[in-house]
Amino acid sequence: METPISPFHIAIPVYNLEECRTFYRDILNCDEGRSSDHWVDFNLFGHQLVIHYKPKSNEDLYTNSVDGKEVPVPHYGVVLPWKTFQDFAKNLSAKGVQFIIEPYIRFEGQVGEQATMCFNDPSGNALEFKAFKDITQLFAK
Repeated sequence: METPISPFHIAIPVYNLEECRTFYRDILNCDEGRSSDHWVDFNLFGHQLVIHYKPKSNEDLYTNSVDGKEVPVPHYGVVLPWKTFQDFAKNLSAKGVQFIIEPYIRFEGQVGEQATMCFNDPSGNALEFKAFKDITQLFAK
């Protein structure tokens, strides 16, 4: 028997709470939940994302090469249904989001083939969203 997927909870640091609040609400279309003067809850495709104020860091960006693209570490995101991913990518492009990795098909024709894209929020947090035409490939080796 398959266990239903439970929503994840992730809390990330942001150095400009209002700018990031606007980004997650108006660019990513996340519904806003509870908030205070130093954090805000969002519904990120059914998952709980919380942005927490933290002073700006001067830490250097680190990346790993995956399928010839430099993927920022750390990053977070959601695996979306194929059509949702396509619509979301078009919406982000229309809103002028600057991609680190433009939407494309990774591992094309191979095990684990997936659509993926990567971009930063206004505080420099990297987000990666992906989709599989065949979701059984999510953990395929």
